[in-house]
Amino acid sequence: MSSGPNLILPVGTQVVVRREVATGAGRVICPPGAVGQIVSAPVDGMHAYRVRLPDGGEVSLKRQELTIRKHHQAGDIGGGQAPGAHDLYQHVIYRRVVGSRAYGLDGEASDVDRRGVYLPPAHLHWSLYGVPEQLENQAEEEVYWELGKFIVLALKANPNILECLYTPLVDEVAPAARELIGERHRFLSRMVYQTYNGYVLSQFKKLETDFRTTGAPKWKHAMHLVRLLISGITVLREGHVPVRVERYRERLLSIRRGEVPWDEVNEWRLALHRDFDAAYASSRLPERPDYAWANDYLVRARKSAVLKEVNPCATPG
Repeated sequence: MSSGPNLILPVGTQVVVRREVATGAGRVICPPGAVGQIVSAPVDGMHAYRVRLPDGGEVSLKRQELTIRKHHQAGDIGGGQAPGAHDLYQHVIYRRVVGSRAYGLDGEASDVDRRGVYLPPAHLHWSLYGVPEQLENQAEEEVYWELGKFIVLALKANPNILECLYTPLVDEVAPAARELIGERHRFLSRMVYQTYNGYVLSQFKKLETDFRTTGAPKWKHAMHLVRLLISGITVLREGHVPVRVERYRERLLSIRRGEVPWDEVNEWRLALHRDFDAAYASSRLPERPDYAWANDYLVRARKSAVLKEVNPCATPG
């Protein structure tokens, strides 16, 4: 639940009162820091909430006079930054270009999307404050996942993460990430079928929404649905993630430009679904990814962060 001042807190939310509340005669009803529960919420941020106190009394308070109890208790731990926290972007160990430029579907106006991995300093990872699961710089179109989070997503066959591992457009691979890339095949398994199908269903739901609202698909959604099916088929059949789509480039771009009738696109989609089912049935990939190797690599990488703090010249083993 957000603590944004423009959002209405729902009935039942426990809150902490920020100011003293007294009667007209000056008798204090509740002091600052008192806990209550919202029993009536306003329709907008200009009006007051009705808050019930532990003794059964009720007071009216504006949103700026309340703090959500969980947020109050979290304090600086929940939203603050660890004292002496480093610029975590300095700890990026793997950086690659993804998206339309990696697929070979870019145009002159296409952004350069970078994704990758960062390995945080050990003392921040162990602190009360922890480290963020991802770093995001919207202005530069960059996202970097903390190594453990990245590995978990890869083990689940997340398409975006697997494409990040296999994209040919490499900006940086630090020593700590070389094994991750060299052993990336260990993340591939027959789970690709379930995960990719989940993403395909989500993409198709967007298309259904397009048809309901405008009577036509957003062709970019249609193109990415087809591209994802092609990718999933190749992973199951050939054991690698095909990021570039040279063979299908012109046909996919034609879909994105809206030059292919929906019936033709849908016919291709259904044929690809049949191929995807067949590829799953005959795939020689393991049922599950290599969890043991992934765990061992993560432990060793995090140990290397410890050693680097002790000896800045140390290299990961």
